[in-house]
Amino acid sequence: MAKKATNKNQNNFEETLWDSANKLRGSVEPSEYKHVVLSLIFLKFASDKFEERRQELIRDGQESYIDMVEFYTMKNVFYLPEEARWSYIKKHAKQNDIAVKVDTALSTVEKNNKSLKGALPDNYFSRLGLDVSKLAALIDTINNINTIADKSQDIVGRVYEYFLSKFALAEGKGKGEFYTPKSIVNLIAEMIEPYKGKIYDPCCGSGGMFVQSMKFVENHQGNKKDISIYGQEYTGATYKLAKMNLAIRGIAANLGEVAADSFHRDQHPDLKADYIMANPPFNQKDWRASDELTDDPRWSGYEVPPTGNANYGWILHMVSKLSENGVAGFILANGALSGGNTEKEIRKKMIENRLVEAILVLPMRMFYTTDISVTLWILNKNKKAHTVEYGDLIRNYRDRADEILFMDLRKWGEAFEKKYIQLSEQHIQDIAKTYHTWQQTTAETDYKNIPEFCYSAHIDEVRKKDYSLVPSKYIEFVNLDENIDFDEKMAGLQADFTELLKAEEDSKKELLSVFKELGYEIKL
Repeated sequence: MAKKATNKNQNNFEETLWDSANKLRGSVEPSEYKHVVLSLIFLKFASDKFEERRQELIRDGQESYIDMVEFYTMKNVFYLPEEARWSYIKKHAKQNDIAVKVDTALSTVEKNNKSLKGALPDNYFSRLGLDVSKLAALIDTINNINTIADKSQDIVGRVYEYFLSKFALAEGKGKGEFYTPKSIVNLIAEMIEPYKGKIYDPCCGSGGMFVQSMKFVENHQGNKKDISIYGQEYTGATYKLAKMNLAIRGIAANLGEVAADSFHRDQHPDLKADYIMANPPFNQKDWRASDELTDDPRWSGYEVPPTGNANYGWILHMVSKLSENGVAGFILANGALSGGNTEKEIRKKMIENRLVEAILVLPMRMFYTTDISVTLWILNKNKKAHTVEYGDLIRNYRDRADEILFMDLRKWGEAFEKKYIQLSEQHIQDIAKTYHTWQQTTAETDYKNIPEFCYSAHIDEVRKKDYSLVPSKYIEFVNLDENIDFDEKMAGLQADFTELLKAEEDSKKELLSVFKELGYEIKL
């Protein structure tokens, strides 16, 4: 019972904090005030950790070291000079220059901690012209968070996750690209299982893919030190969000020196990643001029992706980054499954190169920025038989080089925030289990094709369907509730219709014959 109460209080607190933050609405757009809220939460968290470490040094008789940066960084704690500490911010919260003091605090924290270079907003609060009383009220609310009270819970991480989700919802269509819905991120992690090696996201948003990767490792008794994180983000403000989001969780990452476009300024040109997790912009137009990147080595062995849509540019960028045994899980708009011309030629070569492992069509309304149905692609450079063992994971993969698994999840999911759909934890486990069973089929765990859900297609079938990756071309369409095979039913109806037409034609002939006998020439 106590555990339930804690969760309820936490949820109430998150909602209270959101309500307090929402009071900034009006003069400041959600796309702006998310940086205000998350920066303040970051300062409170950093300060709580700093004060805890400071008291630890004093308690251990090391008081002479309390102002030495290295005695904090050695414990993965940010060193904070007095003007950057939360107590200082709280003390001056109601003064007219509080925005300047917050900006100074953020700048000071960044200067004193190299790992935060480029992570925190620069002179941001002063430029916004925030109402002092509303900002003070927000600081009071955040002051009530003891971010380190429960060592077993990632409280500040939960608050960040909650706020990133809420801000994405608030910004609505055409915005909010910084956040991929949590259930989609969880599904990708459970399927590709990023347990050891290099993880890469070429369009990392606020870093959600990396956070979930680390949670996956922890949940399976792995070692976070066995993971290296690489990413890149185009938008400057989102790049800072990602660095803050990872910093509060103690996750080290190489996100490049600056925010930059992965196509035109690839900051990890020699990277070979073991795992790629990504949610690239859907159907991105004009991503390169007709004479740009035509000889780029990332397209080596394939046609140059068309200028009008970046989908296959993203795919080939990720293919070029995969290690010898690398696996990629990424989201794309459904049009990429069957696009013609250049896209078809690229897709054909990928299929013939045995790269495509699984294609999953997701439910509609999962994204806050679009209500279309999208697809999860799984690419795998090692679809042959092999064994993997790490932590509590043991996988004995069979040879699936000549097969592709198709899954249709359009009828899956549960209601979320009234107008959205998300996959439940049970849904995610069931989907991942089906995929892993297919990968490892043995006498004990036998994979079976299931109508309206999954189908394992041989490459010969894909060739016959002109290299289309649309799941409905392969998965049997059956109404499971009534146990009706619609393909068989349709064939039966067509036969009945043919019989009716034939009967009608016979009736016509018979009628014409009667009239003719009576001396009338009738044309029907």
